[in-house]
Amino acid sequence: MKTSLVIMAAGIGSRFGGGIKQLEPVGVNGEIIMDYSIHDAIEAGFDKIIFIIRREIEADFKEVIGDRIEKICTEKNVEVAYAFQSLTDLPKGYEAPAERTKPWGTGQAVLAAKEIIKEPFAVINADDYYGREAFVKLHEFLTGKVTEFDYAMVGFILKNTLSENGGVTRGICSVDKSGYLTDVVETANIEKTENGAAVDGRPVDPDSYVSMNMWGLSPKFTEILEEGFREFLDTLENPMKGEFLIPIYIGKLLQQKKLTVKVLPTEDKWFGVTYREDKQLVMDSIRKLIADGVYAEDLHGFTKISKNG
Repeated sequence: MKTSLVIMAAGIGSRFGGGIKQLEPVGVNGEIIMDYSIHDAIEAGFDKIIFIIRREIEADFKEVIGDRIEKICTEKNVEVAYAFQSLTDLPKGYEAPAERTKPWGTGQAVLAAKEIIKEPFAVINADDYYGREAFVKLHEFLTGKVTEFDYAMVGFILKNTLSENGGVTRGICSVDKSGYLTDVVETANIEKTENGAAVDGRPVDPDSYVSMNMWGLSPKFTEILEEGFREFLDTLENPMKGEFLIPIYIGKLLQQKKLTVKVLPTEDKWFGVTYREDKQLVMDSIRKLIADGVYAEDLHGFTKISKNG
């Protein structure tokens, strides 16, 4: 069974090398976090990579990332495709406010790829490191005996996802005794403390499961998303800043009992460059993974990756 990895990268800026966090080199040979996600996904069995970007950065994206990844994927018989998220890509009868500048969130991002998602797929952020175990578990789920309404979410332990340099936003999950997701609450400004974690001084269970936007979905979900996007636009309270977000919408569907989401727990430590000060920690983490034998020092089999691919 073919499986796709959908990488949401539309948030990457158009001026590469100008402090864009998704493109900060973190590996020994200049690899970026996305390199490790793609490597882990292919090793786990995913055989199609779909990049969701904005049309105006297509040439730069391919020069810096896409062309290099396409060469690697060709050697491994992995397909590469592109989808384009646009502020004006709305259902018939809807128009974006003239003053709005940002796209409509992760739900709209996945909808941008609906015509090329023909198989079970995973969704991830471009700038998050998820770990090898997460991709293995997600691929096993997607290729198992599940219906088009049975989905999965990789559940990270909150304490494994916090930044040393400030508060973060996480989707704190409620999970039943059978390991299924019952609710996701987007929670802002979660800070690491001596005793675990807190929000505005209020303690939060550091062993809670959280969503890091790593989902396993069926092609049917894109049809469900289309309906949800229309509902979102019809009830939009803030047309300038409102976003159609996957975890919030899935939480709504769970309350309506329209689908199930199996939580796939992982002990892997998430990391990413939320703050500029996080970069050194990410680099140190990558070097430890190399020292532990998780990755080869030369990830893709050649010696140097440059900003020009």
